[in-house]
Amino acid sequence: MKRNPRQSETTPGDSTRAVHLWLVLWKATRAVEAHAHKSIASQPICPSDFAVLEVVLHKGPLPVNAIGRKVLLTSGSITVAVDRLEAQGFVERRAHPSDRRARVVHLTSEGKRLITRIFAEHERDMERAASTLTASERATLVRLLKKLGLYAERVLGETAEQEEAHDTRNRNAAARRSRRR
Repeated sequence: MKRNPRQSETTPGDSTRAVHLWLVLWKATRAVEAHAHKSIASQPICPSDFAVLEVVLHKGPLPVNAIGRKVLLTSGSITVAVDRLEAQGFVERRAHPSDRRARVVHLTSEGKRLITRIFAEHERDMERAASTLTASERATLVRLLKKLGLYAERVLGETAEQEEAHDTRNRNAAARRSRRR
């Protein structure tokens, strides 16, 4: 059996084992994510609305579906979030300059004021959370996490697409059953 040349020999209990790496990564993610959610919890918007506003602030106006991909929201969830933000006067949808079917989300002046203030506070909170790492350690961590994430997406991407197709088939079958009743 051929081995991946990048794989190292590991023994049970070895901290370099992939399962140990996953556990440490998962625990760290949960701790940092809890800190991030706490940072946003006192704000007048929910975490998904924060994510949408933050993306539009830093990436500029984007189509709704592009925002959804960036903030990891389903098409239904991103539509609800943008509807909610639009109703509050924080964003507006405008026609796409080259695609008549698409709508582009823009920050309103009120939305820009809000997310600029909230993001500055959030950035300070997240800086505190990462203060244990040096600039060099942060750069290394970002590089390694991107490498791991991109590889996992490439290797598991087909599986994720198959899982999504399976979920869609199940939802469609459930909808057909409920219509028959």
